Amino acid sequence: MTSEQRTSARTGRDPGAKPSPRVPAPVGPVPADPPRTGPHPVSDRLTRAARRVRAADVRRPWIWDGALTGLWVMAALIDVGSGGWQRIPGNVDTVPIWLVLAMSLGLTLPLMIRRRHPLPALLLMLPFLFLNAWTGARLQAALLQMIVVYGIALRLPLRTLAGVLCLVSAPVALDATRHPVGSWDQTFVPTFYFFVLVALLGFAVRSRQEYTASLVERARRLEVERDQQVRLAAAAERTRIAREMHDIIGHNLSVITGLADGGRYAAAKSPERAAQALGAISDTSRTALAELRRLLGVLRDDSPGTPAGDRAPQPALADLDDLVTGVRAAGLPVRLTTDGPAIPLPGGQQLTVYRVVQEALTNTLKHTPPGTTASVALALTPRDLTVTVTDTGPADPSPPATEGRGITGMRERAALYDGTLESGPLPGGGWQVRLRLPLPAPTAEEALR
Repeated sequence: MTSEQRTSARTGRDPGAKPSPRVPAPVGPVPADPPRTGPHPVSDRLTRAARRVRAADVRRPWIWDGALTGLWVMAALIDVGSGGWQRIPGNVDTVPIWLVLAMSLGLTLPLMIRRRHPLPALLLMLPFLFLNAWTGARLQAALLQMIVVYGIALRLPLRTLAGVLCLVSAPVALDATRHPVGSWDQTFVPTFYFFVLVALLGFAVRSRQEYTASLVERARRLEVERDQQVRLAAAAERTRIAREMHDIIGHNLSVITGLADGGRYAAAKSPERAAQALGAISDTSRTALAELRRLLGVLRDDSPGTPAGDRAPQPALADLDDLVTGVRAAGLPVRLTTDGPAIPLPGGQQLTVYRVVQEALTNTLKHTPPGTTASVALALTPRDLTVTVTDTGPADPSPPATEGRGITGMRERAALYDGTLESGPLPGGGWQVRLRLPLPAPTAEEALR
């Protein structure tokens, strides 16, 4: 036998087999198992079982009360039958069995109402407690008053508890005085301390239940407030979308209407002008559709496959030139002027200015006759921005009793940035819309530039 064969015989390996590659040992500490985050299965089952028991007790409380009362009545009767009561020290006669039976029933039957009426249950037991103390029977059923004291501490006002402790202490004091065993304080004080401990236990459980109930109520109120916030946010979003759709569709449809009217009149005399009007209608329609798709895109989930055109930026002050150009193409001459330094504005304020100008020019297109002109003036100061849109339409002798949706929307946009909007006819004819927006204070970095 060769040395390789002897080695293989000792190790159990095939000498012709190739050695397996060595797996490197892990470097660093071995990660521990993740801690358990959920409840233990046993405790979870016990919790569910306790909930079912409590639910059944709430539906039919008399079943549990009757079962407990029947259990203690049977225990008291067994005690009576076995002669388990004590003799009066120094007295050769025993307590009559009929009296023991009456006291046992009087100390156990009131347990049936201990939860619904704990104080009347104690008052029903009190005569039998005094009789037990007077005769010196010292029945074990007298300890059931502790259950009633616990229920009183758990359910009744705390001011009742002091009087209850005095009531249950009176039979104990009578027994310690009439049938002393050792010194008086050795009989009375330990029993009184036991009453106090039971009352404190009931008070502790009561405090815990009230604390848990307050947490549940707080969670319920937070859930209601959360639902209300969600509904308010949804209503605000619907209002914003409705306002945007009104501005976009109303303006573009007004422009398209103006272009269509102009093209119809020009078709007979100048076909080239009619073709230009049709081209402008086509461009305006495409612009309106693109803006409408972008606006409705906020109602869909933002996924990576969404086209970039659907996420185009909102209109800003730089887009006012294109807006004015489109209105001019619809047949309304508009003059745009800007006064003041170039101050960077937040995107929301720029959108507000754009929509107010758009709505004002749209109203001019819809409500003024041909030949009307309009002007848009922007005045910028370090403190505020003022936009004035004026047209030369005829004076309106009978203005509407209520403002339309467009003017209401403009006022809401201005109020978002603590601005003001004034709209009304001019004394000599025409209409003016005036928007004023306070500008945000410059930061320290901007002030140093």
